[in-house]
Amino acid sequence: MPVKAPNVYQVMDIAESFGVSLADQEAKEFTDVMAGIAANMAVLDTYPEPKLPVKYPRTPGYRPSAEEDPLNAWYRKTNIEGAKSGPLKGKRIALKDNISVAGVGMQNGSAILEGFVPDIDATVVTRILDAGGTIVGKAACTDLCFDGHGMDSPRGGKNPHNPEYGAGGSSSGSAAVLVTGEADITIGGDQAGSIRIPASWSGVYGLRPTHALVPFTGVMGNDMTLDTIGPMANTVEEVALLLSVIAGVDGLDPRQINIQTDDYLGKLDGGVKGLKIGILKEGFGHKQGATGASEPAVDKKVRAAAKKFEKLGATLEEVSIPMHTHGINLWLGIGIEGSTNRMVKLNGMGTNWQGYYDTALLDSYAHARLTRPNDLPDTVKLTMFMGEYLSKFYNGRYYAITQNLRRLLRQQYDDVLSKYDLILMPTTPMKAQKFAETNDGLANYFARSWDMVGNTCPTCLTGHPGISVPCGMIDGLPVGMMLIGKHLDDATVLRAAYAFEHSGDWKSE
Repeated sequence: MPVKAPNVYQVMDIAESFGVSLADQEAKEFTDVMAGIAANMAVLDTYPEPKLPVKYPRTPGYRPSAEEDPLNAWYRKTNIEGAKSGPLKGKRIALKDNISVAGVGMQNGSAILEGFVPDIDATVVTRILDAGGTIVGKAACTDLCFDGHGMDSPRGGKNPHNPEYGAGGSSSGSAAVLVTGEADITIGGDQAGSIRIPASWSGVYGLRPTHALVPFTGVMGNDMTLDTIGPMANTVEEVALLLSVIAGVDGLDPRQINIQTDDYLGKLDGGVKGLKIGILKEGFGHKQGATGASEPAVDKKVRAAAKKFEKLGATLEEVSIPMHTHGINLWLGIGIEGSTNRMVKLNGMGTNWQGYYDTALLDSYAHARLTRPNDLPDTVKLTMFMGEYLSKFYNGRYYAITQNLRRLLRQQYDDVLSKYDLILMPTTPMKAQKFAETNDGLANYFARSWDMVGNTCPTCLTGHPGISVPCGMIDGLPVGMMLIGKHLDDATVLRAAYAFEHSGDWKSE
């Protein structure tokens, strides 16, 4: 709709919000000038807005019933067939429900987006379909990818090994539908660990690629410096297969600076002989604090799994990254204020970046956020309350400080990775946890929501690639081992995961 000229009362109200006092005559003069600017901006509505292409026919799909979807792992099921041939021909792919698929509803786990239907295909959607893949649905995720990491709300997805436990979040459905066999490969999103956490808790392979290796175009995110999507599957080969299709510059994602792809499939069977792997001291033995305490059984299982690499010809040594234990503190400094500004105040799009802006999503989300703010999850409410507090009373200082400090954390990782090929630790300090049976207060809810991110969120800040590898079972629930590699060396991360996968049956370990 065209930009309307403001009235004098609106101008005075806006001025007051900036702390500026205007006399009546001043307000009128500003109003007259602003009316002229609004008239000039009317020309913007005369141009057709460029849209991302939609190349393949599809129907809207449907919302499965509880009987059809007992784990609550789906938002919508579809059957969108891609090209007649290609590397993904015959593969069924499910997408996390923050990825736009034209004509198919997208909720991003949140009631406030109920009814929104994108009119574009995200870059990764087009690449999957061009490669011959079939998109079989949108996998459920927690509320705006924030709500409890799948801990206290079964709507985010129940654990496929035991439905009384969480599948992990926020990409919970993306993990669960792999275990049930309803999809061959999925895509998740990982701003604090949301690919690797459900991979760990559900027992699948989940890769957070090097930051910006996979274009984020057409995906609803939080903070651009954290936003990342990546593949999940029951085998490393399928993870590498999907990465080979979706990775690479698309010309629309400004984060993709000096991005180079690799032969992820071709290098899988290179083995690990001669590789040096650092066992991260700070990744084990977490004490109860900002993140959850480590379960000794999980630490033991991961250390035992690491020994397999020695048998395969790799060298293991303990290494230390002191700032790793403060990763959650740094993440909060960026995630809280960054998400408040971009996801909340600027309606998921933000400013000061060139690339594709999804204005249909912006309009729908903005309207819903402003008319239904009470329907936001408590995790988002806390984020925006704290984010606005930091912005209002500290002028964005701590966001700025944290962006500077993250380089120190990255340097510590780079220093270790200059001597070692990989870093190894538990993906999550604990196995899957039971859903809360009662509401025992916000403080406990938030603590449970973040207990599992201690090892995953540091590399969301540093941008290094990391994969969660299932390495054993405890009490019928999977345990995940994480491998971290050098920037843009996702191929070595996948190669080591592939070697481990083929060293034995992790379910019997």
